[in-house]
Amino acid sequence: MAEPGAPARLVVEIVRPSRASVPVPLRRCGSEGGETADGGRAVDQDDEAAATGALDPAGAGALDPAGAGALDPAGPAALDVAGAGALDPAGPAALDVAGPGALDVAGPGALDVGAPPGRFHGTAAGFTVGAALGPPAGADGRTLELDVHYEGEEVTEATVRLRAETPARDPWWLIPGLFYGENRPEGCDRIFPRFAVGADDPAGMVSCRWEFRADRAATPAVFAWGGGGGVALLTAETSPLGTSGLGLAHEEQTGSASVSLLFPYRETPVTYYGSAQPLPAQVAGHRWRPGERVRLEARAYSLGGDRHAYAPILRAEHARQRHEAGVQPWVSIPEAADLTAHGLLTWHYDPDPGVLLETVGFDREVTGRDGRPVDRQAMHVAWISGIPWAYALLAHGRRTGRAAEVEAARSVIDHVCANLAPAGTFWGRWDRALGWRASWSPIPDGLHQRTLAEATLFLLRALDLEGPGRAAPSWTAAARANLRAAVRHQRADGNLGSVVHARTGEVLSWRGASGLTWVAALAEAGGLDDDGACLAAAVRAGEYYASFVEAEFINGAPEDVDLAPTAEDGYAAVMAYVALHRRTGAPRWLDLARRAADWMLTFRYTYDVRFDPRTLLGAYGFATRGADQASVSNQHLGAYGLVCTSELVELSVALGDPHYAERAMETLACFRQFVARQDGDFNAYRGMVTERYYHTTCFQPKGMLLTLSHAWSVGVLLLACEQALAADRPA
Repeated sequence: MAEPGAPARLVVEIVRPSRASVPVPLRRCGSEGGETADGGRAVDQDDEAAATGALDPAGAGALDPAGAGALDPAGPAALDVAGAGALDPAGPAALDVAGPGALDVAGPGALDVGAPPGRFHGTAAGFTVGAALGPPAGADGRTLELDVHYEGEEVTEATVRLRAETPARDPWWLIPGLFYGENRPEGCDRIFPRFAVGADDPAGMVSCRWEFRADRAATPAVFAWGGGGGVALLTAETSPLGTSGLGLAHEEQTGSASVSLLFPYRETPVTYYGSAQPLPAQVAGHRWRPGERVRLEARAYSLGGDRHAYAPILRAEHARQRHEAGVQPWVSIPEAADLTAHGLLTWHYDPDPGVLLETVGFDREVTGRDGRPVDRQAMHVAWISGIPWAYALLAHGRRTGRAAEVEAARSVIDHVCANLAPAGTFWGRWDRALGWRASWSPIPDGLHQRTLAEATLFLLRALDLEGPGRAAPSWTAAARANLRAAVRHQRADGNLGSVVHARTGEVLSWRGASGLTWVAALAEAGGLDDDGACLAAAVRAGEYYASFVEAEFINGAPEDVDLAPTAEDGYAAVMAYVALHRRTGAPRWLDLARRAADWMLTFRYTYDVRFDPRTLLGAYGFATRGADQASVSNQHLGAYGLVCTSELVELSVALGDPHYAERAMETLACFRQFVARQDGDFNAYRGMVTERYYHTTCFQPKGMLLTLSHAWSVGVLLLACEQALAADRPA
């Protein structure tokens, strides 16, 4: 049942370790208990215990939105300390927000919708808080500046929390790149934070309330929707109090959802570090000294019922950060192409038997327990190795006339195409000790559909690149066999399945959207689609998977995180719907491509994360704007988004909107950092590229770099460079 629309309340709270949060009752300046006309303060004696007190924006001192307006990310790094503080989403001191950026306070003293901005004031728990609320500004929201002054007599540890409530019996959440709806579907094999109404299972990472450090988010914002609309808050990664925090909470009894900003951050009820075993909660509480005063900045938004309402907000924030962030590529696009082609050929290619090894170590002297190099002696047919990156090497070799690259690329594709599974599809992966195997799936003999589809898609592109007479007959035969298998096992509703049996072709799992990549492959199979069956299957699948895009929850693409929502799901959706639009010209596919691109971009960092200069990423000045969080489960930055560079450019042309092409080129600029320019560059060898940049505390300390070169990381950068050069994009 749809919930009625209702105003949202903004609450300022003081949160101290092991104590309930204390709301700060804020009054309009100039009202009883507020600021006097000459600027002095006249606070009621019982202000601290006040039970009501809405922020009243009718008054003087409005915040000027035409000024700098930018959130100030300056501030020291926060210290993690153990502790906890109760989250109390109920309470007074509320500002009611109704409609896009408008005010509507219910009860006595209610304000009309569209009331002017103003200044407010309140005291609680030894803190005095002044607030300046700016006017409504569409996708820019309403600015809120908090002037927090500690007037206690002793040093105290406390967090300032700004919280916005909205009615929601079954809320939908978004923290860009970090949290989507319930986040972890029930039954997902991979364990990471999950929301469930009324849940309190920290050990199992299932809770009705979560708080996170802000650098885990691609944009430091948190959104909540109920049945009739929603609310969002946004801030900077850091404030004068250190790293900021983002929170969400739901009260089952009252049917209230709340989003919050924390200064500094808290991670509760537990801390996620990349494994199924959580770490204890972390609270970076600030130690306030008597008389200390800080200014905190935020933006507040009122949302309509469409979950896609985040798109203009994140786009506006990206534009606002344009002057705050600045990626400086280390090399030009042609130079990056030459370096990565060298990296694939020199470090990842093994002619015996014709593979691109998935990982190779930066340090060529380090060995494993068996005394052999740490290089992974394995190759997936796509995804983290295989045909897509062989295709990129082939494209570079053909463009530059480098025969060794062409020979190596063809050797890899030959090897994959000559070894099909009994079901008529590709195998999932090759292992030097075990030979051809299934995918990384807990299901025996399971082949992951996204991997098979991606291999087929780039095989089709390799066939087009080589043209008639140059490609081996086995390439065409393998492409036809895989396309036939996909069409043959498609369900009547369009679902192409997620995992198929390597020996029988039987679909073993229908969950998630890993079959979405087949839409692009089937739509691009024109030269092999003699009877139109591939296009018909692509259209049916496009309709089926549209529900994932429209629900703002696409999941299942990578083999290693099961049903987690990932940035790779976004790439697959963009590639699928752009391909359908290219093949058919239907406006519906173009609109789905746009929505998919917006969702994909929620994983893309709009700002530059701050690193300690003593870390590797900090010492090299790594700029994160344009990088993608891999997934809500694998919280590290990666470059796989370069796989759809040409599709984003094509989308911009079709829409007449340069935004998507600009974001694609921004990502290409980002990952022209940390490509080794010579042997010894950041302890790597020439042409090596890592998979993981640790931008937050997950898997490794913030500021570290995984010292392995990955075939896909090298290959996807090469692919994007070749696509950019083919499209004559700026170098």
